[in-house]
Amino acid sequence: MLRHRKYKHLLGFICISLAYSACKVPVLVEKTADRTVPASYNNSQDTTNIAKASWKEYFTDPDLSALIDTALKNNQELNITLQEIEIARNEIRARKGEYLPFVGIKGGAGFDKVGRYTSRGASEANLDIKPGRETPEPLPDFLAGAFASWEIDIWNKLHNSKKAAINKYLATVEGKNFVITNLIAEIANSYYELLALDNQLAIVTQNIEIQNNALKVVKLQKEATRVTELAVRRFEAEVLNTTSLQYDIQQQIVETENRINFLLGRYPQPIPRNREAFERPLPSSIHAGLPAQLLDNRPDIKQAEMELAASKLDVKVAKAAFYPSLGISAGIGYQAFNPKYLIRTPESLLYSLGADLVAPLVNKNAIKADYSSANAKQIQAVYQYERTILNAYIEVANQLAKVDNLKQSYDLKTKQVQALMQSITISNNLFGSARADYMEVLLTQRDALESRFELVETRMKQMHALVDIYKALGGGWN
Repeated sequence: MLRHRKYKHLLGFICISLAYSACKVPVLVEKTADRTVPASYNNSQDTTNIAKASWKEYFTDPDLSALIDTALKNNQELNITLQEIEIARNEIRARKGEYLPFVGIKGGAGFDKVGRYTSRGASEANLDIKPGRETPEPLPDFLAGAFASWEIDIWNKLHNSKKAAINKYLATVEGKNFVITNLIAEIANSYYELLALDNQLAIVTQNIEIQNNALKVVKLQKEATRVTELAVRRFEAEVLNTTSLQYDIQQQIVETENRINFLLGRYPQPIPRNREAFERPLPSSIHAGLPAQLLDNRPDIKQAEMELAASKLDVKVAKAAFYPSLGISAGIGYQAFNPKYLIRTPESLLYSLGADLVAPLVNKNAIKADYSSANAKQIQAVYQYERTILNAYIEVANQLAKVDNLKQSYDLKTKQVQALMQSITISNNLFGSARADYMEVLLTQRDALESRFELVETRMKQMHALVDIYKALGGGWN
């Protein structure tokens, strides 16, 4: 009776200790993410969104489409990201296995020699299966059996850990989509830059021809003593300067081609392209849809959302460490000191069944630190999610404004180029009739070249803006 009371007191003490352990969980404040975005970009309620179009529909240049298609197969960064997805998928399998029973088989053999003048040696000295025979020395030991262990997921710690792994896996999938979006945009921008360089090279070639013609005229004027050697030298210097510019552009073409080849995962080779595609009409309007659509279209926003969900589950997993954990272990098999006795039943049969209830009681600093860190990471994920949404909206707003402003700039620069090209003819005629100084001719040619270069660069910026608005809206990955 006294013994039963001791057991009851001991069991009561254990229960009180476990309950006390479970109640001493630090209270931490969770932060809720703010998902609100402005109702529109420019007071438009049009829900049509170019991000819904696939990249093949948006980029209709066949040469560009072929480059993008090759990059999606061979790009190293994308392939690295695909392996990260595989790693995350395996993490789910590992977490799923943790809340299932672990079962294994075990076989072993060995021997044990104890001193005769020990308590165990003295007790085993005259014991054997048959009377009158001593226990074998050293004593062999043979074992074969199956053993199992299982942690009962009382507080959903293991299930929440698996769910967190699933959300992290989904985040890596969205990360892959974000890589695809950026990869397509980078190839398209590099391709349009290559077209712009081709056009600039053609402009330089035309300008060299114009300047050489002007140089011939100046030389004739010098022979007629209408100008000095200074004018000839200035025109020659201008021709040489423009010719050197030609080689600078050729180097930029090589570097841009190799940048595209790198994105395509291949060694340098010529990039097929159609220079006339640079002059094709651009879309008259951009359908950006509504800001709320960014939450579904932008892969980086969805990635941040999945990471936020995983961080919240990690907090629950860390919190469950304060509570008692219940483990069950069992085993069944045969054990004997002689192989011929190994499968005798029930003499050599062994089996066991046990349960452990364990909870932290003293010195829980490590658990508290893990819990606080998990909560801090959850708050960090909230800010990251809100930051990603804000950044996405600002990117779209900037690109929409850029599209409009570049259109106005391109129209004005087109008129400037037309005026300066006309001024070249006028200055040459005036110079031929001795009514204009040769410096006016040089400056006019230089201004015309610069204005044509600026026009090409503005056109390139327009095409980049169309690519960037498509990326900012979340297009390309689908």
